[in-house]
Amino acid sequence: MKLMRILLAAILGAVCVSDVSAQENPGAKTVKAMRFGKLWDGKGKLWTNAIVIVEGDRIRNVTTDASAIPPGAEVIDLSKFTGLPGLIDVHTHMTMYTGETPGEPMLKQLTSNPPPVEVFLARKGAMRTLEAGVTTVRDLGADQYMDIAMRDLINRGEMIGPRMFVCGYGLYITNTPYKPGLNAPAGGIADGVPEVLKSVRQQIAAGVDVIKMYASTGTDDDVTGFQTYNYDEIKAAVDAAHKFGKKIAIHSYGPDGARDAVRAGTDSLEHATDMDDSTIQEMAKRGTFYVPTIDHNRYYVDNGDKIGYAPGYKEKLQAFIPRNLETARKAFKAGVKFAMGSDAIYTMFGENTRELGWFVKAGMTPEQALRAATTNAAELLGKEKELGSVAPGYFADLVAVEGEPLSDIAVVLDNVRWVMKGGSVVVNQRKK
Repeated sequence: MKLMRILLAAILGAVCVSDVSAQENPGAKTVKAMRFGKLWDGKGKLWTNAIVIVEGDRIRNVTTDASAIPPGAEVIDLSKFTGLPGLIDVHTHMTMYTGETPGEPMLKQLTSNPPPVEVFLARKGAMRTLEAGVTTVRDLGADQYMDIAMRDLINRGEMIGPRMFVCGYGLYITNTPYKPGLNAPAGGIADGVPEVLKSVRQQIAAGVDVIKMYASTGTDDDVTGFQTYNYDEIKAAVDAAHKFGKKIAIHSYGPDGARDAVRAGTDSLEHATDMDDSTIQEMAKRGTFYVPTIDHNRYYVDNGDKIGYAPGYKEKLQAFIPRNLETARKAFKAGVKFAMGSDAIYTMFGENTRELGWFVKAGMTPEQALRAATTNAAELLGKEKELGSVAPGYFADLVAVEGEPLSDIAVVLDNVRWVMKGGSVVVNQRKK
């Protein structure tokens, strides 16, 4: 483990110099003042002619008074744009990036790359994620602790990418891969309560931020949702995670694993479809976050041939998507809290925010959808006093979009023009 981290740091530190040169020094205590035509601050206020003053990596002040700009501050004119808090994607797989090599299925590329190569390639997906306005992600599953290495490289400034909260290995039952060519994970396999407790402790000892558990089948073109862990095993994982001060995300495509995950006290429920009314009501009562990841199945439909799925995948996925959306619609109507998760993998990075369009289809206003990617997501991470809003003391994560995002969510999906993460400008696509 230690040797792998050293190898990754050496390789990426040597080859990412050109990437780092594009990013400002995050440690510099420079003062900047961004002038926005409008600013939605994530706290319920839409400002006009807002000025956001940033010192180092934090927001010092939000005002409309130009005289509050400190002498010598760098002024960035974004008056043609609407400002938003940096967006948060709470379900990604950042280390599972691939390109589109003609004639080579993306799934095969992913399983054949050694860990240092995969982490190096992942910098491309990280940059595309930033270009979508996403400055923070929760990463829910990687092999060989590549996610920890990537998180640490980004934090050290050796790689440009979103702020990462990672889980290491997700917990799986012993299983046979559902299709040929898949490699079983090297860790995270746990059967029965004692092994579940051991695996949770192993992830925490490795340095993860959050625990992930797979309580049902279902992934890629597999839309089955058979429960894999029973209630006692799920409860053990939840209690162990919480004892160590960590939150837990539980994957369940189907309703049975979802029911037991909610009863056991999971912090977030990923994907779950076909949930009954009692489970949805329990989620609303407990404040369980729902991360439905509707759009990733749309991505699989559009790209399944390139990924390497077997014939018949489109029909299965196209039948699953409406059920996923209808479950989300019922949950929203019942008052369940949502957080935006893309489940981005392969070449999906950069499309992270398309999930917001599905939220609007499920009945949300554009502003409610934005909350799922800002304040709600920050609360799920336990970072509601640092992320998800534009306010003094928060990280200086800002996005400028062209248009009116509170009336048209497509503005957020398609019109990101400028991004700041932690006080550093990481994306600038404004027209000169």
